[in-house]
Amino acid sequence: MGNKEFTERQIEIMEAATLRIDKYGIQELTIKNLASDLNLSEAALYRHFKSKNEILLGLLTYFIFEMSERISAIIDDKEKLPSELLKEIFISQLKTFVQKPAIVSVIFSEGIFQFNKELSEKVSTMMSLMQKNINKLIVKGQNDGLFGDLLGADTITTIIMGSMRMVVLKWKLSGNKSNLVNDGKNVLNGLLKMLEK
Repeated sequence: MGNKEFTERQIEIMEAATLRIDKYGIQELTIKNLASDLNLSEAALYRHFKSKNEILLGLLTYFIFEMSERISAIIDDKEKLPSELLKEIFISQLKTFVQKPAIVSVIFSEGIFQFNKELSEKVSTMMSLMQKNINKLIVKGQNDGLFGDLLGADTITTIIMGSMRMVVLKWKLSGNKSNLVNDGKNVLNGLLKMLEK
């Protein structure tokens, strides 16, 4: 499902849901609260989404589509080195988080996904998308002799993704007060220095 498959009202509802989660936590995301935030009746909200889970699924679908479009546009640049493309992907992702901090609350709310297979599969799809693209760039860098091959591409990908997740979590816990983009750049530059031959 692409962004064009959502109505303007559905997008408005999903954005209101992310803001509520970010401000009050996932436990405060109810149809009643959301309807109140939007000055809608609960019946009107149910015409757009059947449940809270459907709102969260829509939100994740919307973000995955947007993320996929951004990453594809970056990776399509064949003139740049894998290390440059890695930096661009992460800077793009971190800037998106700074512009839309509420999405981080949704992605990082493991409690939401623990008992819901559909939601956990959506988050897994998001992680796989990022993992696949990073892995492809690591393999290319190793094949081109730019990165060392002491560690396998899968291991390096996990280390990079884990490090970036830690940077985002630190930013989230600081109340979004630390400089996410600079911190992410510094960590990624350090990791790439260790990788480069």
